[in-house]
Amino acid sequence: MGKYPSRLAAAAERYPALRPFQSRNFRTYYVGQFIAVLGNWLQNIAMSWLVYRLSGSALALGVTAFAQQVPTLVLAPFVGVLADRTNRRRLLIITQSLGLAQALAITLLTFTGHIEVWHIIVLSLWIGIVNAFETPTRQAFLLELLLERRHLPNAIALQSFLMNTTRMVGPSLAGVLLAWAGEGVCFAINAVCYVAIVAAYRFIRPPPRQIAQDGQSWRDSLVDGFRYAFGDPVNRRLILFLGGMGFLSSPWQSLMPVVAKEVMDGDSRTLGWLIGSIGAGAIFATVYLASRRTVRGIEGIMVVTAFVAAASFIGFSFTTHIAPASLLLALFGFGLIATVSAGNSILQTIVDDAYRGRIVSVYVMTFLGSMPLGNLLGGICAHAIGAPWTLHLFAFGLLTLAAWFLAGYRPWRAGLRERFTARGIVRSPATGPHPAVDQPPRDR
Repeated sequence: MGKYPSRLAAAAERYPALRPFQSRNFRTYYVGQFIAVLGNWLQNIAMSWLVYRLSGSALALGVTAFAQQVPTLVLAPFVGVLADRTNRRRLLIITQSLGLAQALAITLLTFTGHIEVWHIIVLSLWIGIVNAFETPTRQAFLLELLLERRHLPNAIALQSFLMNTTRMVGPSLAGVLLAWAGEGVCFAINAVCYVAIVAAYRFIRPPPRQIAQDGQSWRDSLVDGFRYAFGDPVNRRLILFLGGMGFLSSPWQSLMPVVAKEVMDGDSRTLGWLIGSIGAGAIFATVYLASRRTVRGIEGIMVVTAFVAAASFIGFSFTTHIAPASLLLALFGFGLIATVSAGNSILQTIVDDAYRGRIVSVYVMTFLGSMPLGNLLGGICAHAIGAPWTLHLFAFGLLTLAAWFLAGYRPWRAGLRERFTARGIVRSPATGPHPAVDQPPRDR
């Protein structure tokens, strides 16, 4: 029993990406989360394909994506207050149990032949509400799974690696299952996968967390969280930038069935291959970020990869053949996920612990919450002018956003370095080298 942790610690010293796995809680969480997210991808692809098969409408795809994602925009700030005031593990068990119930409902409707488009939209809203509670809570809970705070950027990158590995495997597997057995099998497998993450949370035993009793009302706590997020220029610019990335990149997913069938003249396997290509590029991004020893310099990477995402998205929007489209989507996945993961790492590194749940919820609201608006607008535009022109419009918008962030980069970076200096992540010019530049002190 003693040899395994010591070997893992030695491996973590050589490979910083492995640092979070020194925690048994994190290992348990990671396995359960991998299975659950893989099942979610099977369901998401099957739902979009089923909507398009039943309706043949790009607008219906946009409305379905909007229904699944809009609860995050509305509820995330309130969930942030809840996550700072309650037992996060218990809340996650409740949300995943409700997700299991949704998966069972759509499975039953599909296998009995009663499924209709309006059913899918209602069930998308259901799972959207579940995700609105789960996502900010899970991200705030991540620190409780780790042995040391300095492992947090690696854990965020590993979380992103997990999401994007399943993004590559899940859609491809869904494409095969859809062609072979139909949508109902995908929904049933997702229901089974939910059991894994519920079990994982039940086995996790995080250390007791001191929940602050500041005497604030829910309204005051909510306002205080927004003031902390947007009153500081470093936080504000980063959160707005990430929100813009979410809004302008979102139509690629909701419109991909249209691209696969009408532009590429393909089927469900083509859809799985295209989305899997994004996952492949995203995996390279997360491996690179997870292998970094510190967040120093990550802000520069974020700017470069934003331009990579924009340029490759523009190229994809003009492509009609699957081979170049796959290559460009892989570059797009690399740029998008590297940018967003780097921004998330920066945000969670500089945030005060008392505001962690609320600042994560604001990030989720602006990034994930902007996606339903992008998907809805993308569906409306695709219905009016076609999917290719819609993708052109959003892709050039992404390039404009990257240019906007670059224009104000220097003063923003100066403010960020002050925050890093206060955290002991970069050395202070006034005091000379900091003894913990690469290894911030252990949590007490």
